[in-house]
Amino acid sequence: MKTGLTLKKRNRIKVFKKSYQLTLMSLPAIILFIIFNYVPMFGIILAFKKLKFNLGFFKSPWVGLDNFKFFFQSQDAWTITRNTIGLNALFIVAGLVVSVAFAILLNEISKRVFVKTYQTAMFFPYFLSWVVVGYMLYAVLNDRLGILNQVLEIFGMEPVSWYSNPQYWPVILLIVYLWKNVGYLSVIYYAGIMGIDNALIEAAIVDGANKFQVIKSIILPMLVPIITVMTLLQIGRIFYADFGMFYYLPNDVGALYPTTQVIDTYVYRALRVTGQVGMATAAGFFQAVVGLCMVLTSNFIVKKYNKDNAIF
Repeated sequence: MKTGLTLKKRNRIKVFKKSYQLTLMSLPAIILFIIFNYVPMFGIILAFKKLKFNLGFFKSPWVGLDNFKFFFQSQDAWTITRNTIGLNALFIVAGLVVSVAFAILLNEISKRVFVKTYQTAMFFPYFLSWVVVGYMLYAVLNDRLGILNQVLEIFGMEPVSWYSNPQYWPVILLIVYLWKNVGYLSVIYYAGIMGIDNALIEAAIVDGANKFQVIKSIILPMLVPIITVMTLLQIGRIFYADFGMFYYLPNDVGALYPTTQVIDTYVYRALRVTGQVGMATAAGFFQAVVGLCMVLTSNFIVKKYNKDNAIF
């Protein structure tokens, strides 16, 4: 037993000697990772304190779970939780379906120049900031001068006050989300399709399979691992909302809060009004815990059906 342990130790030393240059090269990245991802975790204690700037970080009084009570006892707690989870679930499902469909369509284009052109056109919106997208959307939806209302008037329909009716906004947000993100997501799935062995597809075509059968029996099953990983990563952030999207697209209009108010925007507005840092930290802590639980649960379910598709 002792000889076996000594042998293992010697092997580890041998491996370290062989790869220590790579370890040294990765050291700066590891240090930065620890500084920016683990050291800030000590700030979690603010979720249990009432921060007083004159007393500082450590001497501020403990308040237990009062910061969490402020969030959960709010009248808007149910609305913002429903909006955050519901809209993110909608984005995940719709984003997955549309991105995979676009990736398959890209794969069907034979000329390389057209593939590159479509990829660039679809990818471009991803680089636009939400501030810019917010103004573009305002130009489309403006009550008096908006393009959409002018089109409605041409067809003899009544113009709609888009910024006064919250019921339209889940659909509007979904359309803008897909427009901005489908290009990025479809490139990932397209890369997965490019990795499929062409011999499989050619053999299926020789056996008489049509396009739909090739997609159903070869391409989609081969994409399952990457779809699973991408979905699990998105589920991990289902309790986080894209602040820029939910703040700039509705232009911070109060009438739209019933369908556009999410946890991140609620915390920002509460912090701006009340200045309670502890409450903001409590909400962030709660989001992290729920996200971790969602990832662990989803990964456990995936592992039950196929261990190879699980993240860990």
